[in-house]
Amino acid sequence: MEKNTDELLLPTHDTHKLLPPPHASKQLRTRPSTFSRLLAIGFIASLYFVPRLIRGRTVDTGPTAREDICVQEDPLTPQSHSALAGSLGERYDSPEFKQRAVEWLSGAVQIPTESYDDMGAVGEDKRWEIFADFHKYLQDAFPKVHASLNLTKVNTYGLLYHWEGSDASLKPVLLAAHQDVVPVNPSTVSEWIHPPYSGHFDGEYIWGRGSGDDKSGLIGLLSTVESLLEEGFQPKRSVVLSFGFDEEISGYHGAYKLSQHLFEKYGKDSFAFLIDEGSGYSGEGGAVFALPGIAEKGYLDARVTVATPGGHSSVPPAHTSIGILALIIAHIEEHPHTPQLTRTSPIYSALQCHAAHDPTLSKKLRTDIHKSLKSHKALKSVEKAIFSGSQAGSYKALLGTTQAVDLIEGGVKTNALPERASAVINHRIAIESSGSELVAHLTKELKPLAEQFNLAFSVFGANITSPTNSAGTLVVSDAFDKTLEPAPVTPTDAAAYKLLSGTIRSAYANGRGRSTGNKMIVAPGMMTGNTDTRHYWDLTPHIFRYGHADSKDHFAGIHTINEAQKADGLVEVIRFYTTLILNADESDKI
Repeated sequence: MEKNTDELLLPTHDTHKLLPPPHASKQLRTRPSTFSRLLAIGFIASLYFVPRLIRGRTVDTGPTAREDICVQEDPLTPQSHSALAGSLGERYDSPEFKQRAVEWLSGAVQIPTESYDDMGAVGEDKRWEIFADFHKYLQDAFPKVHASLNLTKVNTYGLLYHWEGSDASLKPVLLAAHQDVVPVNPSTVSEWIHPPYSGHFDGEYIWGRGSGDDKSGLIGLLSTVESLLEEGFQPKRSVVLSFGFDEEISGYHGAYKLSQHLFEKYGKDSFAFLIDEGSGYSGEGGAVFALPGIAEKGYLDARVTVATPGGHSSVPPAHTSIGILALIIAHIEEHPHTPQLTRTSPIYSALQCHAAHDPTLSKKLRTDIHKSLKSHKALKSVEKAIFSGSQAGSYKALLGTTQAVDLIEGGVKTNALPERASAVINHRIAIESSGSELVAHLTKELKPLAEQFNLAFSVFGANITSPTNSAGTLVVSDAFDKTLEPAPVTPTDAAAYKLLSGTIRSAYANGRGRSTGNKMIVAPGMMTGNTDTRHYWDLTPHIFRYGHADSKDHFAGIHTINEAQKADGLVEVIRFYTTLILNADESDKI
């Protein structure tokens, strides 16, 4: 997933240009590489920073705690399938099953299904061929899945498993994961405690690239279906598993093609809901908070290019194109977008839930959060609190449009004036904003500089200024012709969100909650990066980015050295998906 703060690689040009899906009415164009902070910023910022940043030194469990503000769904436990759920629950608690789950994930990790930014077309680039080995492994590891479900391969390596239900009138559910992993830097292999593709199990963690992102999700899903089939379960509501193979490079070969196939087969808004990788749960002090992502920020790479006359560097102008570009970059960084806490943000909803249910929250902040429902002054007070302190940067990234100058080029020789210099600015667009607002911001900020240096100025093809005797040009363009608007926000008052919330609470209560005694609270979360869900917008309005994992289940995060997944956490993923499938099968509301 791009779900990751530990990912430090920068977006680069995808040389295999693809067009956006024609049926994606709300999707303008789609962004380039997902080698950035996807799920991790959504995962860590939503789960780690929210509970910690808003906690104060004063513990208050008094009457100001208002649980009516963040009403929780009752834990949703399968009823007609209660005997089956109980039987599988006992199985999942056994050491034998945990060992089996470990072997499933370990075997998957041992196959290095790496995807690279410069991957060519399927059938031409031989680096894709490792996915055939991965498919062979899945076929051997999950025999009942492959004997009972209809498997369709899309663009050779995309996997669609159709588990046909007995009632065709019920909307199917769509559960997604991805097969690929980010590459391991060869120079870092010696720094791993256990080799990155060993799949080593030390009694607690399964080690290796992809153990957390996202083979634990994919193997968790297949392990769930295999276990249900072994118990003789046949669904009433169809279940579709969709596994892309290039999520880490934006999903154009995988999820994009899979979404086209599903759209042609099922049509618009044809699924009850979709769950893909995303944030999980975290907490202490008696309360654990799960924050399923209901939104994702948008994405735009803006290339800023300055062109001026060349010549010999022994007779230089006051500013070369590189010098002008440097001043432009400095100006842009000195004038960032202003983040703002709004009542429509999922982060605000999460804060309300903490005010209602977190016993470690300071009395003052709890009071301000409650008052902010109607008081603008109190809302600003809450904003000030979360925008100060050690984690202010993370909150500002969640709540505002961000900009990062990630690429730069210019000049060819020390004694030749550079005729052209350019930089690429990576933007993550706030969910309340848009691509057009971002373009307007760039236009406003750069027009004075264009006038100062007497440059002809154009932005995304629109001519802004054309001086008679210009000293050159300043052009702002879409760097890779792939721009993504912020995702549609999933409604939280609908049956799908309520089913997911009740399922999360039930799976936790019947799993880790038995030993911790903590109360699970579910609140809306959001993503700063992008997942494969960006290709599925037209299939359902009920899209969730959630992985049922504790923030402590990962040894060192994802997209980094020493990626490792707790075996106990993998079992909980399987418990969650089992509860989810059974609950969805019984529901007459989704």
